[in-house]
Amino acid sequence: MSINLKLAEALEIWRVALSASVRDEDAPDLTARQMAILLNVYSGTGSYTVRGLASDLRVSKPAITRALDRLQDLGYIKRRTDEEDRRSIIVQRTIKGSVYLSDFAEHVVSALKNLNPDLLSDAELLTL
Repeated sequence: MSINLKLAEALEIWRVALSASVRDEDAPDLTARQMAILLNVYSGTGSYTVRGLASDLRVSKPAITRALDRLQDLGYIKRRTDEEDRRSIIVQRTIKGSVYLSDFAEHVVSALKNLNPDLLSDAELLTL
């Protein structure tokens, strides 16, 4: 499936979805770094380490650690020591983090539908 958006449309979808997320009283405001980390951890199929996330995002390990501290406090991720390399910390998903991202995805889909209701059919929306 391919969706062709103008840059202004893409930014409008992001603005509307992000604004809805910020207004959601049950969800915390996440920084762009925290959201990027969360999306990386949840979109991949493998396991993530602090070192790997720092490399992928080109951010220092201490900055990743601070963001992970907040995400862990919220219950969106958990960390465990890698049994094969005890110096390495593995970042794991949680159900609470999955629910948060699912809710955010609903904000994105709603923003997309509001921008152009004919852009996607309901069947296509169900597969996003």
